[in-house]
Amino acid sequence: MMDVSFKVMLDIVTDAGREILDVYDQDFLVETKADDSPLTEADRRSQQMIVKGLREAYSKVPILSEEGEEIPYVKRKNWSMFFLVDPLDGTKEFIRRNGEFTVNIALIEAGYPVMGVIYAPVLDTFYFGKPGLGSFKLEEASRAAVADDQALIRQSTRLPVVGSDDIIHVVTSRSHMSKETEAFIGELRRDYEVDVISAGSSLKFCLVAEGVAGYYPRYAPTMEWDTAAGQAIVEAAGGTMLRYEDHERFYYNRENLKNGWFLVKRL
Repeated sequence: MMDVSFKVMLDIVTDAGREILDVYDQDFLVETKADDSPLTEADRRSQQMIVKGLREAYSKVPILSEEGEEIPYVKRKNWSMFFLVDPLDGTKEFIRRNGEFTVNIALIEAGYPVMGVIYAPVLDTFYFGKPGLGSFKLEEASRAAVADDQALIRQSTRLPVVGSDDIIHVVTSRSHMSKETEAFIGELRRDYEVDVISAGSSLKFCLVAEGVAGYYPRYAPTMEWDTAAGQAIVEAAGGTMLRYEDHERFYYNRENLKNGWFLVKRL
């Protein structure tokens, strides 16, 4: 695994977060991309800040990003390692001004996420994790005075913070509930008391990693950059993210970057 500094990643995502919040606090225009998804100046400014930071720190590692140029599969299929970036995950939540949007960066090696960081600018909370190290949460992240990764870990809370199992907590998308997700919840309710939590963006992964939720079923479309950082954090905290069709571990850098259905589960 490449030695990527979480301290460097913290600096990059909090810089991106400041750009996002600068737009968030103003009136802004909303454009529509070819796939009908929304785009704002905050997406662009975050993208520029992240690419600048990653290229300065890790110039030899390719970057695949939602708001970057489209890279043909023939060019990227042999990448052994790359950064997978969503500069503003939850643009719909950004537009609604509910604070539930994030900045996501994952490092992918041999098709799987080996580290991930998620930053929620409004919450000023930084989640990070990688296998063998664990997953962590740092609050008031933009004001943290950390010199290196060890100092960062010392100031952070190790995940999961496992809650009670008397009630099954299921986190679902605030914007993309499907009838299949409702059916999954209905099956659980046959045997358990179920509490449904709605959240936007990759914060759903973070709630599972923290132990706030036991399940995150996603039986609706997503893209690779929506899920890679969250998967890394959940797996490093001891959870799983498995494909719906065969219950195998999710992998990345496929020819078609649209994800199939999946289920994220706590310990």
